[in-house]
Amino acid sequence: MEEDEALGLLDKVLEDEDVFEYELDLDSPFTPMDHRTFKGDSEKGLEMKKLVLSGFLASEEIYINQLETLLLPMKPLKATATTSKPVLTLEQIDTIFFMIQDIFEIHKEFYDALSPNIQQWDEKVTVGHLFQKLASQLGVYKAFVDNYKVAVETAEKCSQANSQFQKISENLKVKGPKESKDCTTNATMEALLYKPIDRVTRSTLVLHDLLKHTPKDHPDFPLLQDALRISQNFLSSINEEIDPRRTAVTTPKGEVRQLVKDGFLVELSEGTRKLRHVFLFTDLLLCAKMKKTAVGRHQQYECKWYIPLADLSFQTLDESDSLPHFQTLPEHEIEEMKLKISAIKSEIQKEKKALKGQSRNVDRLRKKMNEQESCLLLHSPNIPFRIHNKHGKSYLFLLSSDYERSEWRESIQKLQKKDLLVCVLSSVELQVLTGSCFKLRTVHNIPVTSNKDDEESPGLNGFLHVIVHKATGFKESASLYCTLEVDSFGYFVSKAKTRVFRDTTEPQWNEEFEIELEGSQCLRILCYEKCYDKSKLNKDDNEIVDKIMGKGQVQLDPQTVQSKNWHMDVIEMNGIKVEFSMKFTSRDLSLKRTLSKKQSGVFGVKICVVTKRERSKVPYIVRQCIEEVEKRGIDEVGIYRISGVATDIQALKAAFDTNTKDILVMLSDMDINAIAGTLKLYFRELPEPLLTDRLYPAFMEGIALSDPAAKENCMMHLLRSLPDPNLITFLTLLEHLKRVAEKEPVNKMSLHNLATVFGPTLLRPSESESNKAHITLASDIWSHDVMAQVQVLLYYLQHPPISFAELKKNTLYFSTDV
Repeated sequence: MEEDEALGLLDKVLEDEDVFEYELDLDSPFTPMDHRTFKGDSEKGLEMKKLVLSGFLASEEIYINQLETLLLPMKPLKATATTSKPVLTLEQIDTIFFMIQDIFEIHKEFYDALSPNIQQWDEKVTVGHLFQKLASQLGVYKAFVDNYKVAVETAEKCSQANSQFQKISENLKVKGPKESKDCTTNATMEALLYKPIDRVTRSTLVLHDLLKHTPKDHPDFPLLQDALRISQNFLSSINEEIDPRRTAVTTPKGEVRQLVKDGFLVELSEGTRKLRHVFLFTDLLLCAKMKKTAVGRHQQYECKWYIPLADLSFQTLDESDSLPHFQTLPEHEIEEMKLKISAIKSEIQKEKKALKGQSRNVDRLRKKMNEQESCLLLHSPNIPFRIHNKHGKSYLFLLSSDYERSEWRESIQKLQKKDLLVCVLSSVELQVLTGSCFKLRTVHNIPVTSNKDDEESPGLNGFLHVIVHKATGFKESASLYCTLEVDSFGYFVSKAKTRVFRDTTEPQWNEEFEIELEGSQCLRILCYEKCYDKSKLNKDDNEIVDKIMGKGQVQLDPQTVQSKNWHMDVIEMNGIKVEFSMKFTSRDLSLKRTLSKKQSGVFGVKICVVTKRERSKVPYIVRQCIEEVEKRGIDEVGIYRISGVATDIQALKAAFDTNTKDILVMLSDMDINAIAGTLKLYFRELPEPLLTDRLYPAFMEGIALSDPAAKENCMMHLLRSLPDPNLITFLTLLEHLKRVAEKEPVNKMSLHNLATVFGPTLLRPSESESNKAHITLASDIWSHDVMAQVQVLLYYLQHPPISFAELKKNTLYFSTDV
């Protein structure tokens, strides 16, 4: 794991463009160590530089202690090498401890020179020459790296051959930092031998951070730049044979036969996800993949398998073994891919504006985006769709939406109603049929942005407000509900669900939802009959057992949707009509923070005012919502992600604002998603973010630091800088979200998922501060800001428990984690 982590860091360093993703024009001052007064930009940079250096110095001390520990057994081992009972030969000792003494001396000298500079810190202090000298000695590391593999192998062989050496190498005591009062940790020789490789990567990251906070006219700047150039060249040279980057996902471009239906589906084949083009003909279903051909020749399909429709059945989990295990990417990786795609789209738009599209850089970015989108397309679907050949094997597809699964099933079942003969194709016939697929296909390209024309609508980004009114056309009474889906990054995502209306032919929901759109062009509504038969519920988590009564979709036309008024519409589905209304709000309008005109309520009122009035440390609304979610919502799938009914949320908002005596009764009766939505709305409507406007630029700077020790210093210092009501409320929410994430196997809400939901809510600055800091909510940098906001909250969520008392006790925090 340690080696993987280091390779990940090394990969980060070598990709210049990805090291600092959050470069903002920040005029708003960073709060210095006493966080009592504001200082100018140069002093802000000076404090950040000191934080980076302080963290690095603390980790450098530990590194020196590790090297010293490694050297301790070398002298006694050399002394025994010339005796009659040597533990190791001199040759073996020289191989294992090759260059360690030299590396130790280099870093000891560097540490001794850097330490007094930090203790006597001011604007005149220069450290660039020290880093330049350190970088110039990387030749020693090159020799170490070349010998590293042999050193580890020799140590392992010697350990197996000599029990005395084995004891030494498996239990080395590493001294803690001076301030830790003789605290020691155990380490193996193999782990310590890896430290020098890891160290160069971390030193290079620190150089990035130092350059970021050093003015170009400072004498340190050219020296640090030179040190970084040397370090990166060194890393490139030792990384030639190691490339941890994921290779590009190549996908076929195909289509289906003229008669019925075709499309791209992800097939689970031998435990691996494969993108297939599936063709539904009148008498058979054919699964194909694009065949690689010589340059200049037409692309062709290769048939993977086919099933005559007469032999095809849909095998349910009741009739068969359980689903084979299939790998799913963690939610946070899916979210990271989406944010990266948004960021690349923004870069492409900027390049095209600057150079009118005539740029090789645009092509490079398009290729990069295609790789990300293709990867997302392959890994996002998780709803199983099983197809069985009565005389053969079963096949499993993974779809992103129940809508798609229903469409494929219905299309096949409609064809199966006809008198079908079993068709058996000869190899020549199969070859001809597969060959014709390329011309007959109706779906030409995989649904990724890079396959769209520039003129095509980019879709809507913002919030769609939808009211699901009622449905008519049911012949028999049933328990009915609707779900809403919108397209996002090439696939559809379920965003909201109405309550179940029991035993009726005319359900009247009249429920409003707020749905976030990410380049969306289409809204789908699915109407289900709720299944209450418990014997049918023992199915796989991804199987929806409720029956789809109808489904339909509408295009989100920007001109129609973006008017200020509600737009009413009807979707007809299998004789059923669903009435709904919708209107769209752009992000910048929906996310304005405004101070409430009446100070008696809690929404839109400063948190310090509320806690003072209530004589509480954490606002009552926060405590009650958290308590109710933990009581009965912690197992709810998509808690905090699925929208609550807007009218319920508004009712709760009014109750908390007027301090109604019936709040507790309302909470116990209210749908849990509405309570979760009320808590999110409270934080979203604070007149300034919980983590404050004042500190927003500093949070953006801190999260962009690459060195773990410097980042820890900065992020903990920022928490201490918050007013007490904000800090205690934040820590309370933090522990609650961690408890929610502990139930991820049930509620499907990971730490990253929760950070994505709450990050912008807790950090997004108020409008006046946004303008002051040149941070706008324009679409081209929206994803840029969101990514940083999510990362800030995720940092604290992944951090060990943070105690208010411990945090306030420390006036300066130095990390010792390397």
